[in-house]
Amino acid sequence: MPVSRRSFIHAVGAAGGYSAAFTAMQALGLLAPSTAFAGAPPDLAKGGGGKGAKVVILGAGVAGMAAAWELGKAGYDCTILEARARTGGRVWTVRKGDKIEMTDGSRQVCQWDEGQYMNAGAARLPSHHQIVLGYCRELGVELEVEVNASRSAFLLNPMANDGKPIRMRTAINDTRGHVSELLAKAINKGALDAELTADDKQRMVAFLKTYGDLSPDLFYKGSERAGLKIEPGAGDEKAVPFDPVSLKTLLDQDLWNGVLFEEVIDMQATMFQPKGGMDMIPHAFAKALGPKIIKRRCEVRQIRKTGKGVKIAYRDLAAGVDAVIEADYCISTIPLPVLAKIDADFSPAHKAAITRTPYRDSIKIAWQAPRFWEGPKYQIYGGLSFVKGPSNMVWYPSYGLHSKTGVILGAYAGGRAADQLAKMPRADQIEHTRKVIEAMHPGCGKLLEKPMQVQWGAVPYTLGIGVGWASDDEPDYHQLGRPDGPIHFAGEYLSHVGAWQEGAIRSAHRAIVMLDAQHRQGPVSAQRVI
Repeated sequence: MPVSRRSFIHAVGAAGGYSAAFTAMQALGLLAPSTAFAGAPPDLAKGGGGKGAKVVILGAGVAGMAAAWELGKAGYDCTILEARARTGGRVWTVRKGDKIEMTDGSRQVCQWDEGQYMNAGAARLPSHHQIVLGYCRELGVELEVEVNASRSAFLLNPMANDGKPIRMRTAINDTRGHVSELLAKAINKGALDAELTADDKQRMVAFLKTYGDLSPDLFYKGSERAGLKIEPGAGDEKAVPFDPVSLKTLLDQDLWNGVLFEEVIDMQATMFQPKGGMDMIPHAFAKALGPKIIKRRCEVRQIRKTGKGVKIAYRDLAAGVDAVIEADYCISTIPLPVLAKIDADFSPAHKAAITRTPYRDSIKIAWQAPRFWEGPKYQIYGGLSFVKGPSNMVWYPSYGLHSKTGVILGAYAGGRAADQLAKMPRADQIEHTRKVIEAMHPGCGKLLEKPMQVQWGAVPYTLGIGVGWASDDEPDYHQLGRPDGPIHFAGEYLSHVGAWQEGAIRSAHRAIVMLDAQHRQGPVSAQRVI
């Protein structure tokens, strides 16, 4: 008697558990490999849809809400449990009256002017992140350009150049000039004869003259590209460039990450931001899904598999009661440091992966101030200045140009820099950023007021900004990418995009495709076998 594919999958599941069944489904072409999930949102309805199957989603960040949105289109009955009163997770915008509460019990209340805000987490959208941009189009989120780089911004190494900042345009173009001069001279001295033909040498030197703005005798003597000591005007007012900064001084700055920042694929223009704050994206998802799907202030306390699916116990913090929800499937988008603390009957392999996956910290410190960075003296309209030290950068706002006040970031530190900054008391962190801004913009430190600090490693229900995988091929990454019976996982930690909304949503798309394939094949008889 021939064996149907469904019977075969059931037999594999009975013998080896859901992980074995999952692998068999991929091998039979019933579940496409992960590379198939890189495009537009999946159309699950084409496969027959959910037909009322219940899915409970843990967490109302963009991953959880995107999953519910697409599953709902395909006929699945979704419920999202969110511990916070707000949606968005790490997509969090702080405005006047908002409270920043940390796990140490501290509380800050934002007192900025109306219309001022800080994107405490996600703050920009690269133009090639077409999944999240597609949702902005679909959900009606209005975007504006985010100015991600300004050649008028600065590089500041307090230990170099007598502690004086160097303009970005100066650092970039003087570096190009000096390197071009060295390479042109090396070519003319025959140092590259083995690599270049005579014709190639001639063409290469011609290129270097243009690239580095070299003089006819192949010296770099400065360039208008690097900035003007005297601006051109009418009559005899001719432009005069600055004298070039020496190559030694540029090397001493040791801030090549800032010089090359615009070359990073995720930082290249054009960048976007939602008008009014990044939380316009989760607000749009929440509005589209509605309160019947998103249950706020519901803190998950226990996760259990059942013979029919899953059972989630949670605390309704608003009502002050305990409750239980059962469903056929579960998608957890809870950050792993938080998930590791929840009572759950995950398989030993999944539990171990959840527990040992490292998360990075991140700190942002923002000030309100009159817009001293704009106007004739500094001419900075958006973009970032880079700092050698734990505060890492100064970030200028792209919204409200030429208005009275703005919110400027004095620190955006991640990883080791955040760990170093976190060793200081919060008041010292804040004062450190004031001193950095003062060194970059002399006389302006006194204009800074109403500071706010967010440390993601101490934000309740998050406990970190994003995963810190040691490589792109970690065993725990692959383990968590497999369902644990009826429980699927999604979040930025399961995407090679990294800690971007795009990565979290792509991960959610992958999870719902796997869930839908699992549902269409019927229940696997050994879901709890490990």
